Amino acid sequence: MSAEKIATFNVNSLKARLPIVERFLREAEPDIVCFQETKCQDADFPMDFFASLGYRAAFRGMKSYNGVAVVSRAAPDECSFGFMDGEDGEQDASRLAIARFGALSVVNSYVPQGKSMDSPDFKYKIRFFERLRLLFERRFSTSGLLLWTGDINVAPTDIDVTHPENKRDHVCVCQEARDALASVLEWGLEDIYRRHRPDAGEFSFWDYRVKDALSRNIGWRIDHFFATPSLAERSTDARALRDLRAMERPSDHTAVIAEFEV
Repeated sequence: MSAEKIATFNVNSLKARLPIVERFLREAEPDIVCFQETKCQDADFPMDFFASLGYRAAFRGMKSYNGVAVVSRAAPDECSFGFMDGEDGEQDASRLAIARFGALSVVNSYVPQGKSMDSPDFKYKIRFFERLRLLFERRFSTSGLLLWTGDINVAPTDIDVTHPENKRDHVCVCQEARDALASVLEWGLEDIYRRHRPDAGEFSFWDYRVKDALSRNIGWRIDHFFATPSLAERSTDARALRDLRAMERPSDHTAVIAEFEV
């Protein structure tokens, strides 16, 4: 077996965060990174930047909107984008990447935030979860090594958000969104972060609009790692890298990293 570090990071514009990304890659030395919200068209993706640091990249993006990438030391055996279920629209390929590294499959998702509960975007969000459940049923087995990660845009329980009592109607906290996520997890996935860090106050997102959100730890845990039982048993740690959120011109999210013996 060998140790693998796998990270997820919503960078909220990849090009704007390259100094932060470089520090992260040099210090944390992840083997695989799943980026979301790259906001970068494919022709403009900074492949040379990642190559200079020893990484390969597979990506799909849109100008100023969405975008996912799987960056890794070893190239994946295969990588695809979108659900490939007959429903794929303009956004789907830039919101979902599926990469295989030997026996390990990694699903990188940028789940829609949803805007408001009466918005078409919220309906799209709920359907996104339904399609993920169908994808897992169609393409994977709970006995295999599968990791679903990314910006999932749901705080699964009350300890995953500050002042949940004020957010019952929020699209990332409301019961409908939580139930949609739970339905996917019921297929056979475990919350890896909570396996290692079960306490309150563990967040991955601190809203720009909230004054001193990071120092006051007013946040949300919406960036996740969910694994099949056989992979969950091989996990050894998971943690959010808060220091990255404190850097100059940060994303509102920070990187979250999990470690496995695979």
